Amino acid sequence: MDAAERVLAYGGGWLERAGALRTDAARLDALLTDPTTVVLPLWRDRCLVDGVGPVRLTAERASLVRSAAAETVFLGLDGDVAVFAVDLSGLSEPAAVEMAGATRAVDVRALVGRLDPADAAAQAYARGLLHWHRQQRYCGTCGAAAVAGGGGHVRTCSGAECGRLLFPRIEPAIIVLVEAPGSPERCLLARHAGAAAGAYSTLAGFVEVGESLEDAVRREMAEEAGVTVTDLAYQGSQAWPFPAGLMVGFRARVASEEVRVDGVELLEARWFSRAELRERVAAGRPLGRVDSIDHQLLSTWLAAGD
Repeated sequence: MDAAERVLAYGGGWLERAGALRTDAARLDALLTDPTTVVLPLWRDRCLVDGVGPVRLTAERASLVRSAAAETVFLGLDGDVAVFAVDLSGLSEPAAVEMAGATRAVDVRALVGRLDPADAAAQAYARGLLHWHRQQRYCGTCGAAAVAGGGGHVRTCSGAECGRLLFPRIEPAIIVLVEAPGSPERCLLARHAGAAAGAYSTLAGFVEVGESLEDAVRREMAEEAGVTVTDLAYQGSQAWPFPAGLMVGFRARVASEEVRVDGVELLEARWFSRAELRERVAAGRPLGRVDSIDHQLLSTWLAAGD
């Protein structure tokens, strides 16, 4: 993939994250009352939308909304305009929708095809950060309450003898397009546990403690599909805050085309030629989720040959 192709859904956002402002409480308070400021309201990981798209509140309207919000976080700057997000998860869904002047609450993944890429990136960013706040209300070391600060990018343990700083965590995962040795050129796709019959996708897995990304690729491919991969090549990465993922894409080649699925995470796996993938597309079967790097890996491979 070239540089342009690496700007996948939920990446390439328009916000300057302005990290230096996060510790300037007085400046953030002033920005929250600035008439040009924009506030994105969310409810339990969902965008609050009206007939046009995700609601963007002005500071005047947002002052009422913020009084009911569990958290208010600073996302960054759009030029000279500050952008915040608020979490209305403490309200019922109808109450949150009404307070935000919205019509309903929708997962950003259901909207991504209709959103400007930068807007999708901002909504996903807000979703991931607000989700972390709801999950990190207490210190994992001493159990004391953790208090939000830093514009919403850190929580501090309130325990008198602890005071641990808690930061949002990212959960990296690898996703791999595995290619067969020799000719004809084929790629390995698998049906995961819980997937419908005939629903195939690339192989993926989480990176474990003490592993490099490359180590994770080799281990996951061996554990799930029983294949030994070589010639690893990085393809790109994608923010995946559902709730806290980072998808790292690779291509790799195997020494032998023998496949032995684990029967737990993968139920079956088989090799596909480009002609077979094109037949699947023509029959209305998508190449992975359209908003995922999975789709990009498959589309790029499909376009690379006859």
